[in-house]
Amino acid sequence: MTEENPKVTKLPIEGKRNILITSALPYVNNVPHLGNIIGCVLSADVFARYCRLRGYNAIYICGTDEYGTATETKALEENCSPKQICDKYHAIHKEVYNWFNISFDEFGRTSSPQQTEVCQAIFKRLYDNQWLSENTMQQLYCDTCEKFLADRLVEGDCPTLGCEYDSARGDQCEKCGKLLNPTELKNPRCKVCQKSPRIRDTDHLFLELPLLKDRLEKYINEMSVVGLWSQNAIQTTNSWLREGLKQRCITRDLKWGVPVPHEKYSDKVFYVWFDAPIGYVSITSCYTPEWEKWWKNPENVELYQFMGKDNVPFHTVMFPSTLLGTGENWTLMKTISVTEYLNYEAGKFSKSKGIGVFGNDAKDTGIPVEVWRYYLLTNRPEVSDTLFTWSDLQAKLNSELLNNLGNFINRVLSFIAKPAGQGYDSIIPAIPDDVSDDSHELTKKLAIEVSAYLEQYIDAMEKVKLKQGLKLAMSISSEGNRYLQEAEFWCLYKDNKPLCSLVMKTAVGIVHLLACLLEPFIPSFTLEVFKQLNLSPETHLSLRDEKGDIDRAKRPWEIISAGHKIGKPQPLFRELKDEEVEFYREKFAGSQADRIVRAEAEKVAEQLKKTKVSDGSGKKKSSKEAKNKAVGEPDISISRLDIRVGLIKKAEKHPAADTLYVEEIDVGEEQPRTVVSGLVNYIPLDEMQNRKVCVLCNLKPVTMRGIKSHAMVLAASNDSKVELVEPPTDARVGERVTFPGYEGNPDEILNPKKKVWETLQVDLHSNDELVACYKDVPLTTSAGICKVSSIRGGSIK
Repeated sequence: MTEENPKVTKLPIEGKRNILITSALPYVNNVPHLGNIIGCVLSADVFARYCRLRGYNAIYICGTDEYGTATETKALEENCSPKQICDKYHAIHKEVYNWFNISFDEFGRTSSPQQTEVCQAIFKRLYDNQWLSENTMQQLYCDTCEKFLADRLVEGDCPTLGCEYDSARGDQCEKCGKLLNPTELKNPRCKVCQKSPRIRDTDHLFLELPLLKDRLEKYINEMSVVGLWSQNAIQTTNSWLREGLKQRCITRDLKWGVPVPHEKYSDKVFYVWFDAPIGYVSITSCYTPEWEKWWKNPENVELYQFMGKDNVPFHTVMFPSTLLGTGENWTLMKTISVTEYLNYEAGKFSKSKGIGVFGNDAKDTGIPVEVWRYYLLTNRPEVSDTLFTWSDLQAKLNSELLNNLGNFINRVLSFIAKPAGQGYDSIIPAIPDDVSDDSHELTKKLAIEVSAYLEQYIDAMEKVKLKQGLKLAMSISSEGNRYLQEAEFWCLYKDNKPLCSLVMKTAVGIVHLLACLLEPFIPSFTLEVFKQLNLSPETHLSLRDEKGDIDRAKRPWEIISAGHKIGKPQPLFRELKDEEVEFYREKFAGSQADRIVRAEAEKVAEQLKKTKVSDGSGKKKSSKEAKNKAVGEPDISISRLDIRVGLIKKAEKHPAADTLYVEEIDVGEEQPRTVVSGLVNYIPLDEMQNRKVCVLCNLKPVTMRGIKSHAMVLAASNDSKVELVEPPTDARVGERVTFPGYEGNPDEILNPKKKVWETLQVDLHSNDELVACYKDVPLTTSAGICKVSSIRGGSIK
């Protein structure tokens, strides 16, 4: 529930369209990013607002998904209980969605007593109806912790040949990306106590999906047509059916979850895929004790569900099967709206890696919420993945919101607000009896075009084609601008005032219509427009058939009454400048961890600037002494190293040495540099091709077995391994790697006699977070920090 919307409990009403809207429950172990927001909660919010605008009896239900392994793992990381994690992130999610003006009727949690009650009741029906079976599985068990270990509570060596990453998770290796089972790991260890677990049998309950296949297919075949399911939802669902439905385990050996109400399985909880969709029902039960009137009323309620593509099978196969298996008269999903992925600049949004713009980041930019909502919705990935870029956001804001929409509304209201003799003194003019729309071809043409766009808008929104609906509404704004320009209202005011009154009364009607049509997309914009029109949204924000709103909108000159006094016009949008875009692009480069490190490094740099020069004895030097020192031999500072981001264009074995590679590396100069590296025994040749590396460029060239090496590739090593120091993938080739807090230009060539490199090298290392550092300062690029794959505490040289 947003703070400006007081809670009014609604129940289905006989004879009205009753619409139950849900969006996929966001998982509670992190801050939602923009991809999460457009993928479910924002899309559902647009449809919910549209339904209210049309006068439908609609409620919008959502909440945080709180049970499962990921929560337990996050609790371990943050050294607190799962409940504390859920409390913390539920509040963060709620705050983010409030800022985005998401109009939930109820935003709840799956860790509530109501969830336990509803979930266990559904389980008992399935059990009594004999849709469940028992099976034995093998899982890793930790004798020290006295518990079975979920996938993410196990780490070990990746079994993939050539990878062998020593911190692979039980479900996936983060280095090579291979999906794993915990029992496949080499040298597995418990993430809690670091002891080695053993394989042990454990019994679990399974939902017999194959036995429910006929009922499920009947539902899918009927409802996918009636509900106009999106093509990506149909394809994913059919793929599952073609592969054949399999038994699905519904229990887990965890403590954080809904307890299984069965004596044999009382030490287990329900698997999150089984438990989470039931959250829609339990959160509705928090909204009203008469929740069954929504959820067990398929004759009078239409269920619309919004989600990202990875959630489809849980909503088209798993959840319907669960409800069908109870034998009760559930309200099953009518329409599913699915989004593909929204990608970020050159890569993917990622909660686990902290890549992209997150909900709290959007707020901190100072860019208004209506701009964020508009951009995400124009870029909604409805049929294929789309890309967020800062330059595209700038273009959409400046050309579409500012120059099209904002310009039209401001021109109309500003002219009406001008004093008599120049305008209408803020009073909507009356249209003289001898003037009509039929007598003015431009007004007649505009009315026809607006009518057509309005009908298309309603058709698109009814079919949940949100991006198309937004585009059609903006087309009406474009028509409004064209109408003003072709009518030349500024000339009409002097030469034909009666006709000017028709034009301006029509134009201000279009302003009102746009405020209504765009409210589902950018509600804060609508509130501001109604304020400038001096109209109450409670009374005038409507697009209902029964009130004649649609019919009246086709005659825009009739929308606002003559004699009405408008408020004070103000610009609605502000231009986003190039330097702001560049600032945001740099600020949000890399991962959240990189940004934190950069921010800390900037603080260190600021402190160093303020620190007075000292000679090391605690005695401050005079500025004259410091100056004299600067004239002589410079201090041995890390800033004297010329380390750059390089791209290996080509690598091959040295013709005269078995342990050496010869690489051609682009370091941002006219020609690549030839570099010889002793890495043959550590890094396969194919892994040396076309990869970014950190290159020390100002060592004196040295000949190695007949080939002159003009730089050195930096690598970390320990007793058994060697790994390249890698810049972020988005780092620019040729850019200098810096050390925040250490200012200065590099030497052209390091003097070997002064031992500058040898002196500095002893403090270059990889830390426990795998970050490449000089002392405690990370090697930093414009795209983030440089890292190694797995060597902690390694020496870099």
